[in-house]
Amino acid sequence: MEGVPMPNTIPRWSFPASDAARLPALFKKAGLPETLSAALLDPARQVAEEGKFHLFPPLEALEAMTPAMRNVIYPELAKLQDNEFHANPVLITTDTVEEWYRTSKLRPEIVSKIQQMSYTRGDCIAFSDVPAILNHALSNSEARLIFKTFTRTRALMVRLELDKDTNVRELLNYWTTGLGLRRKDIEPIMQSIIETNGVNRLDILHILPALTRKLLYTFPSPEMNRQGILPDCHWTSLNFFNYTPQDYLLDSRLATSSVMENFQQVDPPYLYGDILFFVDAAEGNAFHSCVYLADEIVYHKNGRNTLAPWLLSKLSDVKRIYLYNGNGRIQGYRNKNAIGALQKP
Repeated sequence: MEGVPMPNTIPRWSFPASDAARLPALFKKAGLPETLSAALLDPARQVAEEGKFHLFPPLEALEAMTPAMRNVIYPELAKLQDNEFHANPVLITTDTVEEWYRTSKLRPEIVSKIQQMSYTRGDCIAFSDVPAILNHALSNSEARLIFKTFTRTRALMVRLELDKDTNVRELLNYWTTGLGLRRKDIEPIMQSIIETNGVNRLDILHILPALTRKLLYTFPSPEMNRQGILPDCHWTSLNFFNYTPQDYLLDSRLATSSVMENFQQVDPPYLYGDILFFVDAAEGNAFHSCVYLADEIVYHKNGRNTLAPWLLSKLSDVKRIYLYNGNGRIQGYRNKNAIGALQKP
């Protein structure tokens, strides 16, 4: 997290300018008391600019909100990427906030405040008030600790088990997508593991593509902001096999075109290198993607958030985060070259 800028401690909600007139109705729908709604709509706390409307809620108003209120208002804020931590909230996949931060160094008061300001998103606990919680830090070092702690996420450390009974030919064919990708690098490593007494596990990092090895378990660097937009899940998935990242894939239109030109829809069972797109039920637009590795393990990044690292996860956990309330489904895509290679006798 070194070098990653801390967020402003002044909470801000941004809406499209066209939504300004409907905010009182939104707050009423959320069940906000009149006094709380008035505090949020105080003209002294509003700024309008071309195409957008910014509201600066007072800290006490945010802390007075219930989870039910957040469940109505925060999905609206999530529609605009300006609301970074609403569009990409901190997601807690344990049953309680206390369990998630049990081994952290956060003060109990901070954990309690996170619990107070959390809400639900599907089967996960979500937290979006990162700027607000930093106001409770007692020092600069504690503020940085809090911010760093929000980056914690469940990730897998994966190893392959190899022994003298392993079918190396079959294994190599799988991990090289039938095209022999990096075979000259992977085969000697596998053989050396098999032939070395007392060693029977190979870290999956050794057989993943170069760019993926570089990014895995890291966070976006400040240099990535030079493109004007941070990498997201689709950039991550489509660059999986690339040695040098293709940044034109930051453009969703061109990324979509790349999929249509180079990939073909496939059904389960999925294979190494397949891209799994999470598409919405209504329009069929992809709102998340990941790369299938093996045994229901996937490689992905959760949005453009600077707090979201590249990681390995169980597909079931990714579904828990992204497929909730019947909002979508998974569609697999496989590189056309790999399909051709796998179909050869």
